Amino acid sequence: MKEKVGIVGIPPLEIIKQLHHSKAEIIDLDEPQVRASLELTAAHLPRVYCAILRTVVLNAIHLELDRIYIDVGPGKCDCALHVATILKDMLSIPVIPTRNQDMDGMGFPLCRSRMPLPDKMLAITGNVRSIHRADEHKYPPCTPTAGFWGVPPRDFNLLALFPDTTHIYGWTRCMENKTPADLNLESQINPEVPTVFFAQAFCAKTALARHLADRHPRGLYLDCDVTAGSSARAKIEAFFELSGTAVPDKEPS
Repeated sequence: MKEKVGIVGIPPLEIIKQLHHSKAEIIDLDEPQVRASLELTAAHLPRVYCAILRTVVLNAIHLELDRIYIDVGPGKCDCALHVATILKDMLSIPVIPTRNQDMDGMGFPLCRSRMPLPDKMLAITGNVRSIHRADEHKYPPCTPTAGFWGVPPRDFNLLALFPDTTHIYGWTRCMENKTPADLNLESQINPEVPTVFFAQAFCAKTALARHLADRHPRGLYLDCDVTAGSSARAKIEAFFELSGTAVPDKEPS
């Protein structure tokens, strides 16, 4: 029977290769996998933890997994290290901490392609389970008119407010490059395009997001908890309107 293996963050490429070799089903626990309230995690994790790690715990409670690999190194966060300890005590399956120090970049053509931002983000997060890079010929670079810097939001509705010619920066670019601990790449910005610097509320990356937004001549710092509320959407819409950036006509569903 095929193993079901959960991953948190981006385990080293060698581990992903091993899982492919064993034909395991890889399940990204950072993404919502079950329909259940995050409040169910309150008995295990403080509410001041980010919505992504609370989602990890929620998934682990409900999914039938054979084991979990969780990145606890600089490519994820210290909070993930503590979540690994909690999961070990909660679950009867192996919970294996890893430290992804991979620095052999595989490129980031998706981040620079022309595509609706929600679709682009789905392609990048889905590629975490792959050992291959995205095809640069299939995804040629476009000229950017906007930037999204940061981590994939839990609520992808936020991304529907961005133009198709948005380039992605920050940890999400490191994610596609399969080098999640590359702080130099994560810190790169483009001062020529209006950029939203995003992090989940209570995430340690809010410090870097705010710092880079302050340094950027056309930057907006933004954080959200579980969902992107009307206030967050209004800030993005106003920011792009003042920047003269064309945005999609339709409202996010």
